[in-house]
Amino acid sequence: MPIPDYQTFILPVLELAGDGKEHLFSDATNSVASRFNLTDEERKTLLPSGRQLTFVNRTSWAIAYLTKAKLLERTRRGYFKITERGLDVLKKKPEKIGVQFLKQYKEFLEFQNYTRIEERANIKEESSQQTPEEILESAFSGIKNKLAQDLLERIKTCSPKYFERIVLDLLLALGYGGTRKDAAQVVGKSGDEGIDGIIKEDKLGLDVIYVQAKRWNGNAKISRETVQSFAGSLEGKHANKGIFITTAEFTPGAREFVSKIQKKIILIDGNELSQLMIDYDVGVSKVTSYEIKQIDSDYFIEE
Repeated sequence: MPIPDYQTFILPVLELAGDGKEHLFSDATNSVASRFNLTDEERKTLLPSGRQLTFVNRTSWAIAYLTKAKLLERTRRGYFKITERGLDVLKKKPEKIGVQFLKQYKEFLEFQNYTRIEERANIKEESSQQTPEEILESAFSGIKNKLAQDLLERIKTCSPKYFERIVLDLLLALGYGGTRKDAAQVVGKSGDEGIDGIIKEDKLGLDVIYVQAKRWNGNAKISRETVQSFAGSLEGKHANKGIFITTAEFTPGAREFVSKIQKKIILIDGNELSQLMIDYDVGVSKVTSYEIKQIDSDYFIEE
């Protein structure tokens, strides 16, 4: 069973506060986790950004919406309790409380900045099941994935020589290779026993990493045998570390092979390559950015 959406959390949170006592935010998160029998894996599930637990985020928004509708009130930092309005709602024993239910309160409508109730009809149902962070992160993830696909298609049309430059720029952005001059001297020397280049692991050059880069414009997949050959090339160089970068995909057998050998070989397929280029600003440029801010609670602590 997937983690319930934040609207499903609203009624259980209000019921928790039904005893009229103050409750910590952690009381609510523990309550909903137990109420819906969330597994350890579900409790550890993060939002796409990786910055917050999904069920904690959804609980937080359930509390926020109840507070904006004046069914709960914040009593002090990290605490909340039920209001008389909230108690009246529980007396009616509602089966579910969601956004549609909360629309009856003008304070909630003001919070949502709706000037006309009819405007709600334009909001998609799937969006109403997500918290604002989830909507933003889902949209961002979609934009990033589309960019990654377009970027990979562009890379596949590049010449082998230009692909070497892309690989070099990415490895430098990741922190390998020392200076560009150092890296340029060793990357791109194809044909040396299956090894396309050697690059410093760090700026001091305490260790080196052997690199193989393969650009394919079709739907080819890198087989176990090809990766085995690369591993054999490392053996011939008495090396223990390698990076295999390609615009194609690796077969399950190839990935299984590198997981079982002592040598450390990192496989970067086309999708991972484009995602890394986006993350490290290689071949892409920033169009715009948005900042999400929150209250600095420490600022409001009076000595």
